[in-house]
Amino acid sequence: MTPAARQPSRHAPELRAAARHLGRRRFLTGTAAAVALAFAVDLPGARTAAAAELDPARITSDPFTLGVASGDPLPSSVLLWPRLAPQPYQADGGLPAQRVHVRWELAHDERFLRVAGRGTATAHPEFQHTVHAEVGHLEPGRVYYYRFRTGSWISETGRTRTAPAVSARPTPDLRLAAVSCQAYHDGYFTAYGHLAQDDVDVVFHLGDYLYEYAVNSAGGYRNYTDRVLPDLFNRETVTLEEYRLRYALYKTDPDLRAADAAHPFVVTWDDHETENNYADDTSENDDPPEEFLLRRAAAYRAYWENLPLRAPQLPVGPDARLYRRLHWGRLAQFDILDTRQYRSDQAYGDGAQLPGPVVDDPARTITGDAQERWLLDGWRRSRALWNVVPQQVTFSQRKLDLNAVAKVSMDAWDGYRASRGRVLAGVKSAGVANFMVLTGDVHVGYAFDIKDDFDDPGSRVLGTEVVASSISSGRDGVARPANWATYLAANPHLKFYDGRRGYATVGLGREAARVDFKVVPYVTAPGGALSTVASFVAEVGDPGLKGV
Repeated sequence: MTPAARQPSRHAPELRAAARHLGRRRFLTGTAAAVALAFAVDLPGARTAAAAELDPARITSDPFTLGVASGDPLPSSVLLWPRLAPQPYQADGGLPAQRVHVRWELAHDERFLRVAGRGTATAHPEFQHTVHAEVGHLEPGRVYYYRFRTGSWISETGRTRTAPAVSARPTPDLRLAAVSCQAYHDGYFTAYGHLAQDDVDVVFHLGDYLYEYAVNSAGGYRNYTDRVLPDLFNRETVTLEEYRLRYALYKTDPDLRAADAAHPFVVTWDDHETENNYADDTSENDDPPEEFLLRRAAAYRAYWENLPLRAPQLPVGPDARLYRRLHWGRLAQFDILDTRQYRSDQAYGDGAQLPGPVVDDPARTITGDAQERWLLDGWRRSRALWNVVPQQVTFSQRKLDLNAVAKVSMDAWDGYRASRGRVLAGVKSAGVANFMVLTGDVHVGYAFDIKDDFDDPGSRVLGTEVVASSISSGRDGVARPANWATYLAANPHLKFYDGRRGYATVGLGREAARVDFKVVPYVTAPGGALSTVASFVAEVGDPGLKGV
């Protein structure tokens, strides 16, 4: 990144056009970044190229090797996802460039004796034979089971649910899980195996679903002795083909597959789904924007294809509307943010720096103007008891040393203090009484009181921030990292800090929210046991965290 802040380019029209309109054949088949990564996107059935149809009877091995998933539950609808890939480590997944009909089935019970709905979707080769089935006309607040069929093959069974109706009285309590940061090469996804057995209603994935870094034949710190990964994973992801293959590697992990099948996911990205520390059209190494936008187009395309996202999130070239709003009856409004695609370049560098005047420049933004207005307008109209913001990077002030002027992270909201100030002003202006932020990114668990003035320990508490540790990124952690005492002393509003891998659960109720931090002792070997290491409550109308 550049040493000083650079304003967002807002993607000059000619750069957007270049990333949208390179020929489809060059995009699908090329390997060089400059010719392989951009495309014009339309939904299947609109102007998508009409591929020939494959007879499913010709599929001779299990096409459901990557499991099933569901996401973005609404009161009457849920998104169901599989990808057909008999050979997941091949670029084409082991299928020809032909469309395949896939039948889905939804039921009230695991044995599918009380069927709630059936339908057929098409897996298009242009979308890597993924299916995004938006199943509607469902009952609110219900658990459903689902599966897919093509030819003689039947997928595993997934479990999902719909959100309660907005008019539900009273809205049932909600128990969610917050997860983030799952570097395959750093260790096993053990926490996901435990999460699959946990009694939660929905999982929020807060970024870094995959990492662009190379994975060697031993799986990095997994140190496989019973398998050898193909050399095609031992390179950084740049092309569409490489991003697609990396998702296939991750989704063959049995613990991730189990969690995908057990719960609906609500996802948002951070940086590593594309490239470390990118900002808008600025890459980590300041590549020409026209080149980086082509890479971003490929990364965004593969992200949408491989995650349970609805049609409005389908990218158009290098752009995608990932921020969106979900409701859980009148109990909770979720404003899912994208703090990567629209942000100004990090000031003074990407990491720990002294906060010079640039971080307070009101022209700089971490959300972009349109998303910021959407967020603040949504709070003004909200009728929910809890207003929750799932997003990527640490929101609360986090001083990194005990000096009079302490270093802070330029990659987090500390590097965009004017943005944070406008958001907190919006919280107060809208009268949001029960405000919560869910965060990932930093590979540790934190619990913060969000202060009106972070430099005044006696100032009003405006909300709560729950930072979920990583699933595997950072490898085996420790309960008290070397900077543990420093961080707690430098940040009186920091109520909890743990450096082990795991996830957080949050129970939202009509009287209080309960936060539980869950960790595993190691991830560089399989089988770590899960334990709850800290619990807090934040009462309705009194958001300060209290230990349980």
